[in-house]
Amino acid sequence: MSESIQKQIEEIEAEMARTQKNKATNYHLGTLKAKLAKLRSELINGPGGKSAGTKNAERGFDVTKSGDTRIGLVGFPSVGKSTLLTTLTGTRSEAVSETSFGAAYEFTTLTCIPGTMKYKGARIQVLDLPGIIEGAAEGKGRGRQVISTARTCNLILIVLDSAKPLTHKKIIEQELFSFGIRINQVPPNVKIVKKESGGIGYQEMVPQTKGMNSEVCRMVLKEFKVSCAEAILREDITVDQFIDVIEGNRAYIPVLYVFNKIDSLTIEELKWTTFNNLK
Repeated sequence: MSESIQKQIEEIEAEMARTQKNKATNYHLGTLKAKLAKLRSELINGPGGKSAGTKNAERGFDVTKSGDTRIGLVGFPSVGKSTLLTTLTGTRSEAVSETSFGAAYEFTTLTCIPGTMKYKGARIQVLDLPGIIEGAAEGKGRGRQVISTARTCNLILIVLDSAKPLTHKKIIEQELFSFGIRINQVPPNVKIVKKESGGIGYQEMVPQTKGMNSEVCRMVLKEFKVSCAEAILREDITVDQFIDVIEGNRAYIPVLYVFNKIDSLTIEELKWTTFNNLK
């Protein structure tokens, strides 16, 4: 079943890549994006399941939340998350050898290790999460447990190995996105009120320049089986953001990027790596 859903997702993504973005294709792209969002939720939660991150999704690690805030360390295996946890909190995280989907990682943590650091009177819980790989949101490795736990954090530190491919950052961001985490964003200023009758009402409080209009609004709501509602847009948003509001379960979490092993790079390499990772 999951293979069939994944194939549908790949077909829709390929069609979106082939489709030029302009006013004439807004409706078609909006339809594809709505279908894609539903398929991704179904892939994570099962047929007819809730959207990403709900109680029906795979549970995270059973770690009691403590302190004034919670920070999660997220990254590929063997990038130095355990060392960072020890440096920040003094807690030692045991790393062992593991082979995951054909890739051998000499040092990786197999479960969530919590530690506590104190800063200006605040107690901050820091979680060293197992390394994730591409396909984590679909269940590869311990990906769902890792990302489910990351959703409970107030801040995520994405730990990157400066010497590894720059694609690692994009892969991690995509895995978090697929599981309903919106990094360094705030919830869109949009309100959708479902009604008993009257069809779809659409109001723009500000001009929409990123693909939203009344036709796209009605099409997306129809895809989610909403036939009567009032949509009020108080800011300029994308179709993806509108879909996020409809699903109503996204986690908006700030993210900082931590580059490890920078001492192995020259100043020129460091500048180039940092620029290309953060742009």
